[in-house]
Amino acid sequence: MTADEPLPPGGRVPDAGPVSHGGPVSGGGPHDAAEHPGAGVAPHHGDVTGGWLRPAVFGAMDGLVSNLALVAGVGGGGVSSSTVIVAGFAGLVAGAISMALGEYTSVRSQAEQIEAELARERHELARNPEVEMDELAHLWMARGLPSDLAHELARVVHTNPEEALRLHAREELGIDPAEQPNPWIAAISSFVCFAVGALIPLVPYLIGFRELSLSLLAGGIGLFVTGAVVARFTRRPWWVSGGRQLLLGAAAAGVTFLIGHLIGTAVS
Repeated sequence: MTADEPLPPGGRVPDAGPVSHGGPVSGGGPHDAAEHPGAGVAPHHGDVTGGWLRPAVFGAMDGLVSNLALVAGVGGGGVSSSTVIVAGFAGLVAGAISMALGEYTSVRSQAEQIEAELARERHELARNPEVEMDELAHLWMARGLPSDLAHELARVVHTNPEEALRLHAREELGIDPAEQPNPWIAAISSFVCFAVGALIPLVPYLIGFRELSLSLLAGGIGLFVTGAVVARFTRRPWWVSGGRQLLLGAAAAGVTFLIGHLIGTAVS
């Protein structure tokens, strides 16, 4: 590839790493797939930047743990089952709204900060293109690319301003402008998953049971299942992930039950 050659279709240059030193890369000829086996391989990694998995997981876990602990604390105080239900739903609504607002604010603030950095980088690319070009080349050289090839690639990349911005952002800031989480998706995921998680400890009460132990059992099952589902994305053993969430939730519920029991005894 020379400095005068156009960028590949779509205007994007492949990422710099890993870098090959074995010679020029072939064009899009008919034998490409045979010479480069990776060219025809479909993407096989999960989406870690979509913005929904983290808030969904945190929302479900937070809903389960917080409302399980709330129900345990209120029930441990010796109040009636109707009081437990009212307290549980109040915790569900308040927690879901709080989670959604917090997640939206967090992701939105991060997006605005990234936009500010991208605007600064775009300004530098327009004002000092040669300096930025040399900076990009040196970043690639630090990763093992030969000096001549690094500078040649940098010159080619800078023929497309948007591609230049994308690569500078990736190399300097560690982000891809096109793959940022959506604050609305994060907020809605948090709200829905928190509400679903928080509802689980209340299910036994809603279907007519009055025993606190059944509510704690339902919450414990929910924690284990949620942890096991998370293992599907993290590639951890499902029983390890489920057991960890169960132990953490049980510890929280145990502490609040004890505190609720002590307070209930003191005020009765």
